[in-house]
Order: sequence, then C-alpha cells, then structure tokens
Amino acid sequence: EKFKAEHDSHIGEYGSDNDQRLTGLHETQSIDTFSYGVSDRGASIRIPVGTVNDGYKGYLEDRRPASNMDPYRVVKRIVSTVNG
Repeated sequence: EKFKAEHDSHIGEYGSDNDQRLTGLHETQSIDTFSYGVSDRGASIRIPVGTVNDGYKGYLEDRRPASNMDPYRVVKRIVSTVNG
C-alpha cells in the first residue's frame, strides 16, 4: 500500500517515455494505475510465488522502471517508500 500512495512520484523517477510503454497491454499495467499481484506480469509490482511460499521473504519485481532510468534515483525512491 505504501507503493500505491507514492505511485506518481515513482513514475516521475522511472525514466522517460513510460507513457508509451506502460499502456496496460503486453504484460504491463497502465501508467495511471498501480497494482500488485502474485506472479502477475501485468501488475506494477509482481510478487514471485517463491517469495510467497517462503513467508514473504524474498524479492519483489517492480515492473515500471524503464531502461533509461537513473538506477540510483530509482533505488533511492524505492528505499524511501519502503522505510517511510
């Protein structure tokens, strides 16, 4: 739920032209919508089955950042959201 509240600020850090890529088609969520789900490749954040099976110990896959993003700014935004 922390990620949902910060969705717009995350999108601002996740690279340029995401409006063209995050359309809700082709295993992406719409740029205007935040969602998460177990093994859901169409969600903003995908939770792997292994993470769930291990009692939510593991990793999450944020599927929103583009390849042209600044990884330092993205990690800073994610850590800030998780710890905030």
